[in-house]
Amino acid sequence: MSGNHYKGHEVSCCIKYFIFGFNILFWLLGMALVGIGLWAWSEKGVLSNISSITDLGGLDPVWLFMVVGGVMFILGFAGCIGALRENTFLLKFFSVFLGIIFFLELTTGVLAFVFKDWIKDQLNLFINNNIRAYRDDIDLQNLIDFTQEYWECCGAFGADDWNLNIYFNCTDGNPSREKCGVPFSCCTKDPAEDVINTQCGYDIRAKPDSEQKDYINVKGCVPQFEKWLQDNLTLVAGIFIGVALLQIFGICLAQNLVSDIEAVQASWTSRVFS
Repeated sequence: MSGNHYKGHEVSCCIKYFIFGFNILFWLLGMALVGIGLWAWSEKGVLSNISSITDLGGLDPVWLFMVVGGVMFILGFAGCIGALRENTFLLKFFSVFLGIIFFLELTTGVLAFVFKDWIKDQLNLFINNNIRAYRDDIDLQNLIDFTQEYWECCGAFGADDWNLNIYFNCTDGNPSREKCGVPFSCCTKDPAEDVINTQCGYDIRAKPDSEQKDYINVKGCVPQFEKWLQDNLTLVAGIFIGVALLQIFGICLAQNLVSDIEAVQASWTSRVFS
C-alpha cells in the first residue's frame, strides 16, 4: 500500500481561516452591541426593575442593539468555532441560520412592496405611538429628535400629530409650558446659531398655519421618508443587494467547508475499515 494512496481529501485552509476571521469580527461586534445595550439599560435602571422593560408605550431603541447584537453574536460564534474546530454541526447551524435570515429579508422585501399602503399605515401608527411616549424614555426621545432633524420633518404627517403627547397637546387643561408646541427638533435650522435653542418650538402651533412654516418643518416624517427612499433608491437597493450577496457567499463557503470536512472524515473511515 503506497503512502499516497489516501492523499486527495483535504480541508481548505483558505476557506477555513477566512470564515474564522470573518466571523470573529461579527462575534466581537455582536458582543459590543449587547454590551452597549446592557450598559444603556443599567443607566436607565431597567436592570434593577425588569418589569420596566414592558412599561414603555413606544419603542425602546436599546432593544435594537440587543436583538441585532444577539443575532450577530450567535452567528459569529457558530461560524468562528465551527470553522476553527471543523465542527460540521456548528457550520450547518451557521448556514441554516444565515439562510433563514436571508429568506426572511427577501420575504419582507416582497411583502413590503405588495402591501406598501398597509406598511405606510403601520409606520404612521408606529410613529404616533412613539410620539405619545416621547418623554418616557431618553433613548426614544433622542431617536425621534434625530429622525426629525435628519429628514427635516415634524410628526408622522404633520406638526399637529404632537397633540397626541400629553405635554404638547393644545387642550385647555394642559398645564405644561410646552402646550401647543413641538420639540426643538421640528424647528428650522438657523445657520447663524451655534447653540441649539431647545425652546424654539414653544407655542408654535398656536400660530396660524401660514406662519408656522417660518419657524418649523411642517412636512410629516412619513412623506419625507418616502421622498428619501425615492431619492436614494439606487443606494438602498445597492446595500440590500450587497448584504444579500455577502449572505449567499457566507452560506456557500460554509457548505464548501462542510463538504471538505465530511470528505476527509469519510476518507479516514474508509482507511480504518480497509
